[in-house]
Amino acid sequence: MATAFVRTLLLYFVIIIGIRVMGKRQIGELEPIELVLMLLISDLAAVPMQDFGIPLLNGVLPIVTLLSLSMLLSFFSMHSIRFHRLVCGNPTTLIQDGVIRQDALRRNRFTLDELLEGLRVQGVTDLETVKYAVLETNGQLSVLLYPDDAPATPRQLGRSVKDDVFIPVVLVNDGRVLKTGLRDRGLDAAWLDKTLREHGFRSASEVLLMTVDGAGKVLCVGKDGAR
Repeated sequence: MATAFVRTLLLYFVIIIGIRVMGKRQIGELEPIELVLMLLISDLAAVPMQDFGIPLLNGVLPIVTLLSLSMLLSFFSMHSIRFHRLVCGNPTTLIQDGVIRQDALRRNRFTLDELLEGLRVQGVTDLETVKYAVLETNGQLSVLLYPDDAPATPRQLGRSVKDDVFIPVVLVNDGRVLKTGLRDRGLDAAWLDKTLREHGFRSASEVLLMTVDGAGKVLCVGKDGAR
């Protein structure tokens, strides 16, 4: 039992470290080479977890090799557009100037139901409002509407808008004070204690979430039964 636990733990952390080294793009978007990589790694990791007769190194080495190969392919993809297109393919325009390209649908084995579903995911229900719909290499559908059907921006309306969009920094997470957040905003513990009291809390342990943005706006959400 202990052997299985240790082997599983080691393989788990090897895969996590490898994926982290590959970068966040691989986590959020799966190109064909990344999808194949994930499938192979899952199979390779399962064998040494279950078969104790196989040395652990025999499971780790293929995984590290695949991760290294993936990083090498990513390097070549970054430095060669032709290589990237060869490995990952090209985006395909499924709707162009409001016209559905049926040949593109057939070539990508993309059904009308899937096209309509992709449009609905983007909040589009009327095909006549779509100027372009592009099937990206990761399988996602990008949709561009005609200008008359797209939401108007303040710039198009000739209006100036104050820039009041800020990313909030978390100061308290489930009762835990994040000192890095305080430091990023140039705040200290004294300010935190004062602000907590102003919101009716005696300590950070009573707070579920507390954030502050670049304009100094504070959001403070207490835990159930804290007050």
